Amino acid sequence: MKVRVTVMLKDGVLDPQGKAVAHALHVLGFGGVGEVRIGRVIELELDETDPAAAREKADAMARGLLANLVIEDFVTEVVA
Repeated sequence: MKVRVTVMLKDGVLDPQGKAVAHALHVLGFGGVGEVRIGRVIELELDETDPAAAREKADAMARGLLANLVIEDFVTEVVA
């Protein structure tokens, strides 16, 4: 079963990479772009058949390794 974990910086945490991308978009003429936040997506292929168990396992992985809970939030979703 495939599970997707999306990790993003928490609101209020400075995102210099997002600021750089926002600036570059403006320089390239893409107006109307407000704040840009950069995150990451991790896809896990798990040996689970139960979606709830797969999500629970992915949550545990995110809390234990994939996300820095001090400055990041994460969302897990079962994809297939």
